[in-house]
Amino acid sequence: FHLLRPSINENKTTPTTPVSNRQHINCSHQQLSPEERRLLDSIAWTKTPHVPVPVSLSTTSDPAHSTFTILLVRAGGQWHVGDELEALIQICDFQGRPKQFGGDFLVARLHDQTLGAGVAGRVVDHLNGYYTAVFPLLWEGQAQVEVTLVHPSEAITVLRRLNMEHPDRVEYKSVFRSGSVSETMVCNICLPQNQPLCNYTDLHTGEPWFCYKPRNLNCETRISHYKGRVSQNLMDKEETDGIDKTCVLVFLNHWLYKKMVLDFPEPAGYYYQGAWRALGGATVHQFNDASAISQCLTDKVVHMYGDSTMRQWFEHLSRVLPDLKVINLHSSTQCGPFMAVDTARNILVKFHCHAPPIRSYTVSSIKLGYVSNELNWLVGGSNTVVVFSIWAHFGTYPVEVYIRRLQSIRRAVQRLLDRAPETLVVIRTGNLKALTLDVALSNSDWYSLQRDKVLRDMFKGLKNVHLVDAWDMVLAHHLPHDLHPPPPIIKNMIDVLLSYICPPKNG
Repeated sequence: FHLLRPSINENKTTPTTPVSNRQHINCSHQQLSPEERRLLDSIAWTKTPHVPVPVSLSTTSDPAHSTFTILLVRAGGQWHVGDELEALIQICDFQGRPKQFGGDFLVARLHDQTLGAGVAGRVVDHLNGYYTAVFPLLWEGQAQVEVTLVHPSEAITVLRRLNMEHPDRVEYKSVFRSGSVSETMVCNICLPQNQPLCNYTDLHTGEPWFCYKPRNLNCETRISHYKGRVSQNLMDKEETDGIDKTCVLVFLNHWLYKKMVLDFPEPAGYYYQGAWRALGGATVHQFNDASAISQCLTDKVVHMYGDSTMRQWFEHLSRVLPDLKVINLHSSTQCGPFMAVDTARNILVKFHCHAPPIRSYTVSSIKLGYVSNELNWLVGGSNTVVVFSIWAHFGTYPVEVYIRRLQSIRRAVQRLLDRAPETLVVIRTGNLKALTLDVALSNSDWYSLQRDKVLRDMFKGLKNVHLVDAWDMVLAHHLPHDLHPPPPIIKNMIDVLLSYICPPKNG
């Protein structure tokens, strides 16, 4: 885990980035609706008691001193498929003293690499330094339990504060050009009002976006968008402690349990022999060759929107389907738009990145479309599949910003399904990633977890809207966490998507 310590230099200025010379930026100034208030309450995190500044490493959560006990609920320690396994975790600090409060961010999984099996665990915070990790037992054989401390509670306090005080720590820029005159200006969702701004708030969605106004050009001359620097001066180097990878690990060998009928609605699924099996919902079929995938997608138009984790899906399909030809649209290599066509089978697959905030290389500003606006142009129908993933670029902002983006998309999804109820909508959730200190400051898994909960709640209950649970699929797999999951996980995600498009006849 990485310990994040608060050490903010409020007065330091950077000539090329006027946005950093400020005391506070308010990104969540709108009055909360009842739904927004409910969502914020639903993801409220346990607050850590007063944290001194600077934080002493010795008083923070230390995996090496923490303990882990398997609770034997059956005589002789025998478990059966369908049972639950519970592990009791006691968190201690670097001096070995038990912590008296909760708020640490833990994730857990049960897995066996030999069997290609794995399932995510549920972690319960008892708010007194103790946690319970609960696992469904879903396969016969042996398994091992792994619990990872992603962030200590003290780090969560800092991450929460950074989003309120420094929502602009990932910088965006735009080039303005008219003839031979060119200027580059800082842009963001929220900017301090210390100089004139260009207001690019979308007229249909109300989504805000601003740039500092060029000195010699007007706002209509904006031609491009790209990610600038990520602020590194939020915490002094000497006041930051980090441990590259520290886990609490306990290996349980040779569990033997007999097969029984199981009924366990959570988590979303599990791996067995490397293949993802859903728990509840649609049966997942394995699409192991190009002909099976092509047959499923015949006469389909697949619209993909979102970030680079959605672009992975487009790239996967264009790689594994030799007859799906990518059309050269001379687009941005990161943002698209991309288009691939199989004319013989009447398959069309398209990708377009979501509108700002999008962390990309230079892309034309006129190519940045809001997902909700794009959906409003679709006719929809039984041959139309809409897939989107929008999460990774919203970590630096107060969660209200993300909630309002999703509300706009949900309204567009509802309109689409009203006019074309047979349209299929599939949403890819966020996932865990490899964390360095710099990544944690702008894209922590804790930020992703909060937004993942909001996403699920926002689209819960909508008919013909389904999730691909990337969070569980990455957590349950034996491969290391990665923002862009490796091919075996992507293949399983595509299998889930295709199973929604073409449900198995026996499902």
